[in-house]
Amino acid sequence: MVNFPDFYEQAPVVRTHDPFAAMLGAAQDGRFDYHYLDAVRLAGHSCPTVAGAFLIGRAALAALYPDEPAARGNIAVHMPAPEDEGVTGVMAQVLTLLTGAAAGNGFHGIRGRHRRKGLLSFASQREGEAIVFTRLDTNVNVAVTLDVSLIPADPAQGERLMAILQDCADAAQQTAFANAWQERVRRLLLEFADDPRVICVTSLN
Repeated sequence: MVNFPDFYEQAPVVRTHDPFAAMLGAAQDGRFDYHYLDAVRLAGHSCPTVAGAFLIGRAALAALYPDEPAARGNIAVHMPAPEDEGVTGVMAQVLTLLTGAAAGNGFHGIRGRHRRKGLLSFASQREGEAIVFTRLDTNVNVAVTLDVSLIPADPAQGERLMAILQDCADAAQQTAFANAWQERVRRLLLEFADDPRVICVTSLN
């Protein structure tokens, strides 16, 4: 049995409704509740980028669907940088999980319905920091940015990481590094998830 940090289960939950999943009987009533652990399993790791993308998606869906679960598959996502730049690709994968929006390799739909292909797009060059989400049935869109500077890393992390990368870290250093790394993620998810200084949502309509 795999053991994960307890705070994963304490993190906010993103509630969605997927009409395609409902049609196929993949989930009762098409309801998908996404937990942070789902994003961790997708990415294979937990870091401020993964947690930040999870919170960006949560904030965007709440803004586009303030009174109901978001309709997964009815949202387009535009990333403000090329897919191979920095952490853009990692964030996009988490956002595909939450929204259903996929790039050119996504599901092409059935007779024009439930199409996911092409709903995720990337800028050809850096356009800024805001990720833009568009609700397809209303064309309402919002831009969301992430700033984790309010949650600084442990000052000793650089030295610990260097020791790990040089294969000279002892068990205590490795444990201290992992604990401090996840503590920053914990703070982001539990203390700053609704802080507009960290997750900023701007209406574009």
